[in-house]
Amino acid sequence: MSETTSKSSLGAWSQRLLAAIFLGGQVLVHLLKVKIHWRNTKEQMAAVGPDSLFIALLTAIFVGAVFTIQVAREFVNFGAGNLVGGVLAVALTRELSPVLTAVILAGRVGSAFAAEIGTMRVTEQIDALLMLKTDPIDYLVIPRVLACCLMLPILTLLSLVTGMLGGLVIAANLYNIADTTFLDSARNLLGLWDICSAMIKAFCFGVLIAVIGCSWGLTTTGGAKGVGQSTTTAVVTALLIIFVSNFFLSWLMFQGMGSALLKGI
Repeated sequence: MSETTSKSSLGAWSQRLLAAIFLGGQVLVHLLKVKIHWRNTKEQMAAVGPDSLFIALLTAIFVGAVFTIQVAREFVNFGAGNLVGGVLAVALTRELSPVLTAVILAGRVGSAFAAEIGTMRVTEQIDALLMLKTDPIDYLVIPRVLACCLMLPILTLLSLVTGMLGGLVIAANLYNIADTTFLDSARNLLGLWDICSAMIKAFCFGVLIAVIGCSWGLTTTGGAKGVGQSTTTAVVTALLIIFVSNFFLSWLMFQGMGSALLKGI
């Protein structure tokens, strides 16, 4: 019985994932036609950006501090304390800032998208929009996709700066690494492509979070229980897709043999 239930759950999840891919294609087509509700987009940008700023920055400052604690001790023992700032900058820019900020938004914003649109689906509000000749994709989905695409790179950049600040405080107070040494190392090791890669990743993650959250909301059935299940599954799926897509993006961007550390020495 449990095996049958597991197979049916996997089949339903696969169908919803295909629906999300189809929804992403529809969003692209509608964007090419410039069908954008700017008022809704501004409201969603406020919900995604400023309302998520505090928790994103708080997470970033402690991630930067913890990473510095783990790295600085080993580097100082090997006489390479002058590389701590650069290593932190590269790690935050390439991986930690875009991925962790996306994880935060998947839990906070992706779940909200699935819950809001799922509630509208089970209470037949979306059917009412169709009766009024209002396309739910134009009115509900595209503003959320645009909000995530625009605000997630900004949050990622702010998280990067805050994470560097957390690392700087730890490096200076616990390991006696001079501020100038820390910042010079970051400037020498960090390249323009590293910043660009973080923005590209953040943009892609924003698309995935919004499309998955909205798609799971639009395919919700079963009343209040269905809304809860859709919300949970949307977050889990978004996290899974973020990690998988991060692997492929990193592989495409950084698969060469160059070394930022050797460049900075």
